[in-house]
Amino acid sequence: MTGSMPDKDWTEIPAVFKPGNYAYTTKPEKLEYLNSQQGVSFPNARAWNPEDEDWKLPPNWKEIIIKGLADRLDRFRSLKIFMDCCVRCGACADKCHFFLGTGDPKNMPVLRAELLRSVYRQEFTLAGKLLGKMAGGREMTVGVLKEWFMYAYQCTECRRCSVFCPYGIDTAEITMMLRELLHLVGCGINWAMEPVSNSNRTGNHMGLTPQAFKGNVEFLCDDIENLTGVRVNPTFNRKGAEVLFITPSADVFAEPGIFTCMGYMLLFEAIGLDYTWSTYASEGGNFGLFTSNEMMKKLNAKMYAEAKRLGVKWILGGECGHMWRVIHQYMDTMNGPTDFLEVPKSPATGTIFENAASTKMVHISEFTADLIKHGKIKLDKSRNAHAKATFHDSCNPARAMGMLEEPRYILNNVLEQWYEMPENTIREKTFCCGSGTALNTEEIMELRMRAGLPRANAVKHVYDKHGINTLACVCAIDRATLSTLMSYWVPEVQVAGVSELVGNALVIEGENRQELTEGLRTLL
Repeated sequence: MTGSMPDKDWTEIPAVFKPGNYAYTTKPEKLEYLNSQQGVSFPNARAWNPEDEDWKLPPNWKEIIIKGLADRLDRFRSLKIFMDCCVRCGACADKCHFFLGTGDPKNMPVLRAELLRSVYRQEFTLAGKLLGKMAGGREMTVGVLKEWFMYAYQCTECRRCSVFCPYGIDTAEITMMLRELLHLVGCGINWAMEPVSNSNRTGNHMGLTPQAFKGNVEFLCDDIENLTGVRVNPTFNRKGAEVLFITPSADVFAEPGIFTCMGYMLLFEAIGLDYTWSTYASEGGNFGLFTSNEMMKKLNAKMYAEAKRLGVKWILGGECGHMWRVIHQYMDTMNGPTDFLEVPKSPATGTIFENAASTKMVHISEFTADLIKHGKIKLDKSRNAHAKATFHDSCNPARAMGMLEEPRYILNNVLEQWYEMPENTIREKTFCCGSGTALNTEEIMELRMRAGLPRANAVKHVYDKHGINTLACVCAIDRATLSTLMSYWVPEVQVAGVSELVGNALVIEGENRQELTEGLRTLL
C-alpha cells in the first residue's frame, strides 16, 4: 500500500555502473606482466570501462566461467557445501556493513552469494537443469557477470556474516571465488592487481626497490634518535640472524604506520633482539588473497624463501590483517610444512609459541604481550597521557586468527585509560573498516564512507560517552582506511597502531628522551 514493496524480482534489476560506484579496472600492462609469471594466470589484458556496454570479453567467455566454476567445485569441497546448504534465512543480512551503509539488497551476504549460487543451480544441479528459474537457477549472461563484478567488489571478505550464519557459511570464500572467476576473463580492479604486481616484482606493494626500502627504515632510525636519544641499528638481509622480521610496507613509508614501525624498532632495541629485515620479502600484506589462490600462494612463499635463504630460526610478523589470515588459515596447505625453521621461542622469556609450531611465525602482539607478562620491558603509562583510546579488532587477526586478548593486555599496560566499543561491535563481532580487500581506493570514496559507517558509529558512541581521541588497531590497512573514515565521521579521533603506543611507553636504558607531548608523533 505504501509502494515500498519491490515491483520487480531481484534478478530483473541490472547492475548500473557510474562514476564513484566502482573501482578502476586493471591497467593492461600490470595484467600482462602477471600473466607472464609462472604458476598464475591473468588473461585478457585490455583497456575497458565498466560503464561501457561492451566489456571486450573473450568470445568463449561463458564457457571459461562455467569451466572455471566446475574446477573450483571439484577442488574446494567447502564451495560446494556453501552452494548447497544455505536456506536463505537472512540471519546474515543486517550484519554486513555494506548493506547497512548502502541499503542495497544485493549487498546482503545471502543475496551476494545468490549471484553465484543461482548460476551454480542452473549448471550443476538436476533441479536447475530441469526447472531453471523455478528451482532458483538462471543462465550465465553478460548482465550476471556485471552483477558479479559490482558486488564482488562491494565485499571486504571480513567474515562478520559468517559469525552469525547458523550453518557457518563463509561468504568471504564465495566472494573470493567470484573474483577468481572474474579474473579468468580479465575483469579485475587495479587497486588489487597493481599491488600484487609490485609485490611479485619488488617484494612490496609500493614497488619500492631494496635501496628505497632500506633508506626509509634508516630515516625512521634517525627520527627515533632525535626523539628519544636511542640509536637503533637494524640490519638488512643478514644471514644467520635468529629472527626475520616482516611487516606491511606501509609501516615504513606512510603515516600513521611509520610511528608503529618506530615502536617495533624501539621494542627490539630494548630487549636486544637478534633480527634482520629482508629487502626482498619486504611486504607482509598479501593481496593475492583478494585475487586468486595461486597468487596468494606465490606471494606467501616469498617470505619463507627469504627465511630459508637467510638461515633464520623463525619469523616475527608485524601488525597486518590479511598477512595473518593467509598465515593462520592457508599456510599449511599452500606452502607448508616449514621444516627448515624452528618452533618460535622468545629469546627474552624462553616462551615457546606452540600455536606457531606449524607456521613458524609469531604475531608482534603476542610476542609483546609475552614480554610484558614476564617483566622483560619497562613501561611508563604516563608517556601516553595524551592518548585516551578505544580498540578496533581488525577483522583478520580477530576473526581469522583469534587475536583477541593480547592487544587488550598490551593496552592495559601502556595506557592509563581506554574504553571498549559496544559489545556487538567488537571481538568476533567486530565491524570492518569498510575498505579492506583492495577497496581503499579514492574513486569509490563515498562507497567506502558508507561501508565504514557502522564502525564509525561505534567509535562515535565511545567518543560521546568517554571523550576518546585515539582508535588503536593491529592492521596496516586499518591504519590507512580508518584514518580517512575518522576524518569524515569522527574527526576528533586519530588512529594508532598498538605497537606505536608501546613505543611511546617504553623506558630504555641510556635514553635521552625529549618532552614528547604526542609520543613518537611529536614534532621537534
